[in-house]
Amino acid sequence: MLNATILVAAVLGLALAGFVWRSYTAQTTAGTPATDGGFLPESAGTETGAETEAKVGGITRWLTTTDHRDIGIMYIVFGTIAAIWGGVDAMMIRTELLTPQADVWTAGTYDALFTTHGLTMLILFVTPVFFGIANYFLPLLIGADDLAFPRINLLGFWMLPPALVLIRGGLIVSMTAKFLGLFVPLDAIDFLFAIQPPEIGWYMYAPLSLQSANPQVDFMLLGLHLSGIATVLASVNFIITVFTEKSDEVSWADLDLFTWTLVTTAGIALLAFSVLGSALIMLLLDRNFGTTFFALEQGGAILWQHIFWFWGHPEVYIIVLPGFGLMSLILPKFSGRTLFGRRFVIYSTFAIGVLSFGVWAHHMFTTGIDPRIRASFMAVSLAIAIPSAIKEFNWITTIWKGRVRLTAPMLFCVGGLSTFVIGGITGVFLAAIPIDILYHDTYYVVGHFHMILMGVIPFMMMAASYYWFPIITGKMYNQPLARFQAVTMVIGVLVTFGAMLITGALGLPRRYATYPAEFTGLMEVTTIGAYVIGISVLLWLYNMLRSYWAGERVTEADVWDLKETGQFTREWQWFEKQLAERYATDGGSAETDTDEAPRTDG
Repeated sequence: MLNATILVAAVLGLALAGFVWRSYTAQTTAGTPATDGGFLPESAGTETGAETEAKVGGITRWLTTTDHRDIGIMYIVFGTIAAIWGGVDAMMIRTELLTPQADVWTAGTYDALFTTHGLTMLILFVTPVFFGIANYFLPLLIGADDLAFPRINLLGFWMLPPALVLIRGGLIVSMTAKFLGLFVPLDAIDFLFAIQPPEIGWYMYAPLSLQSANPQVDFMLLGLHLSGIATVLASVNFIITVFTEKSDEVSWADLDLFTWTLVTTAGIALLAFSVLGSALIMLLLDRNFGTTFFALEQGGAILWQHIFWFWGHPEVYIIVLPGFGLMSLILPKFSGRTLFGRRFVIYSTFAIGVLSFGVWAHHMFTTGIDPRIRASFMAVSLAIAIPSAIKEFNWITTIWKGRVRLTAPMLFCVGGLSTFVIGGITGVFLAAIPIDILYHDTYYVVGHFHMILMGVIPFMMMAASYYWFPIITGKMYNQPLARFQAVTMVIGVLVTFGAMLITGALGLPRRYATYPAEFTGLMEVTTIGAYVIGISVLLWLYNMLRSYWAGERVTEADVWDLKETGQFTREWQWFEKQLAERYATDGGSAETDTDEAPRTDG
């Protein structure tokens, strides 16, 4: 097993080295450097000479591009694929829980789904999608040509596909082994059957993670470490870009709320993922080299929880703060006024960033730690609700004094406000030691954090996808379908995780494939709500793909009438220039030319 682990690490290292060399040699022969990190052609290749970027066509472009918009699209597509995979895990989990007994999947399959669902959603879905949005729009929002380090940006992205394969490889290998078993003697591929999806939980608690003989656990740890390196690279890039690449016309007072939250997120990620990387290496050493960092007899099981949750709770804010930033950016656009209390929203973001590192032990109130330590973490856990409440009240006030337009992005914003209130208040309850001890191992906790994770993060991602869809594709989506999809998504989340909160309040333990028959009704309601979420996601995906290929052509940049309220911000101004240059190049006009296929670079 150790030899296989080292072999995989070596192959990945060689592949990354080859990729870096390929990027370097391609760029040194491509022509004159462009300001966005790409390269200009040696001679103009269009009739008017207006085309300035030389992008290689086909798959080579996507493998070697350093354009921040291309990389942003790749991040978003990758994260969407991971989300669908993790969502299938969730649907399988909920299907199993339709009945009290484990009679759809086995208990082991349930544990494996539970493990991979959590890691896929937290590591491979949310962060890549938000970083993709940041890649595409951060330079536009701050007036920069590109991110500070375009090649590192590309390198960070290409670490994610192998990380996905390593983390989820147990299913891939086991399915491959079963297929090969139809044609090859089983003795010849017996080693493949030893690699199975891990069943240790996404939190990887010791001693179970140490004792598991499944080789896939080691590959999973390597994949998690690789994804952490990618996150650190991107975080460094975002911070340096904002500090060194923003336009002179953009002062710190003019920075948008999404950029502020992104800088805070990147700062948290630098600290948190460095700690997680160290913990993963120690766990690998314990499993393969006989070290005893997390040995049970030395109290190491509790040490793992301390280190893991020191990353784990800041990770909550790493994935939710960009959603808060999008809320602060999008909600005022459809409220017809600027954000109420903008300065306090920014300060509350910084407060969350600092306090996020002082709350991790509230995940450990039931482990028997010193009551005085528990009390201190309870105090900080209650305090961190204050900056979150500041955001919520400022968003509500913005709507209260505005002229609301219920577009699809706005429906998601309003839905997010509602679910965040529920998730936030239940979080305050769980921050209190007596209540947490009572509810810690119940579905109440699952309902609480999913009400935030599902009720804020995907909502804001979908709101952003609708809001900026014209910029990315040059087309408009089906707006009535988008509004219907937004409403069904909000209903699905409220039903699913509201029922979970009730189930948990009644005392049903979480993390089990079976449950007492008296909870069948509530579990069925939860599963039906989950199916509604799944249908809503498919409607969103259909709308995006259908509109990309056959949507109405955008000929006017101010698709949301933002000029009327003075909120026609920099990314839309950039889009307006792109439309003007496009039609000037074509010799047509925005009013008459409606047949041209959209350029994929915006």
